[in-house]
Amino acid sequence: MMKQNSMLACEKREENRFITVGEIMLRLTPPDYGKIRMASSFEVHYGGSEANIALALANMGMDSTFFSVVPDNSLGKSTVRMLRSNDVHCSPVIYSTPEQTPSHRLGTYYLETGFGIRPSKVIYDRKHSAFSEFDFSTVDIEKILEGYTWLHLSGITPALSESCRELVMSSLKAAKKLGLTVSFDGNFRSKLWTWEEARDFCTQCLPYVDVLFGIEPYHLWKDEADHSRGDVKDGVPLQPDYEQQDKVFRAFVERYPNLKCIARHVRYVHSGSENSMKAYMWLDGKTYESRMFTFSILDRVGGGDAFAGGLIYAVMNGYSPEDIVNFAVASSAIKHTIRGDANITDDVSVIQNLMDMNFDIKR
Repeated sequence: MMKQNSMLACEKREENRFITVGEIMLRLTPPDYGKIRMASSFEVHYGGSEANIALALANMGMDSTFFSVVPDNSLGKSTVRMLRSNDVHCSPVIYSTPEQTPSHRLGTYYLETGFGIRPSKVIYDRKHSAFSEFDFSTVDIEKILEGYTWLHLSGITPALSESCRELVMSSLKAAKKLGLTVSFDGNFRSKLWTWEEARDFCTQCLPYVDVLFGIEPYHLWKDEADHSRGDVKDGVPLQPDYEQQDKVFRAFVERYPNLKCIARHVRYVHSGSENSMKAYMWLDGKTYESRMFTFSILDRVGGGDAFAGGLIYAVMNGYSPEDIVNFAVASSAIKHTIRGDANITDDVSVIQNLMDMNFDIKR
């Protein structure tokens, strides 16, 4: 594995301090690929996009912190206990009172895991969660971010409430003021807000971002003065070739020169139980394409977060561009073999061996 200096590479691993902001939820899943309508029991996990990345990085040995709001009850405390058991720092987490968050509940979602030709299905029960009800104007976000080197945010958080949108914007501005590297994953959720709402807000975030995951939901107009001419991404397939993806990446960087890295994974669905995946990444003026990985699926949820976590880890540790994009995809592939939302992989060599297409037994 080669290491290479780039505009994002960190000189010393000990200096990297990661923090992310978002909601963590209770996940309930019928066992053995069962259907929700027939379930008499549920497996319990906790997850959420930002928490998943904090968990992945902590398990790979990075200094990782999570900021959120949970209700001050047994469910809220259980989420923090799980995070801490995986070496995620939780000192900024706020335990809210019923006066601060009247509904006083932890967001929940139900996952019906697909199998073969049957796809997975998600039912959300997260409206009026403690995180979405909390008044973040009472929080000194700049003070919370002091001393960290990397902030990660996603487009899920601003979809939850107006207060959450204000939290994301204030976090972006504070991070830029403090000199943190900022990564952002648009992570569109159609059950939380509309496509246009997501594009309008997430586009406002782009001037503050260093590392961008995904190319949607953002406006990238061909002509800012005449939107009728359409978006640069119009007509680009979900599974683009190298030239199509390179063109989009370069359009982003031309419009937003603050972007230092853009990465996206491309999924090929063969069935609910088998997928293939590769990725593209723009870094230091060049677009890179990963190997293609094909894998069986035990649990698909969190695959995109594992990709983001893998890329952040590889960048922080000074991997070469080719190794960054391959390590990120390998991280996602490994996650698909792990139950739960997060990539709980504490042996980095497992990912590195997969990255190098080495599937031998490890003794």
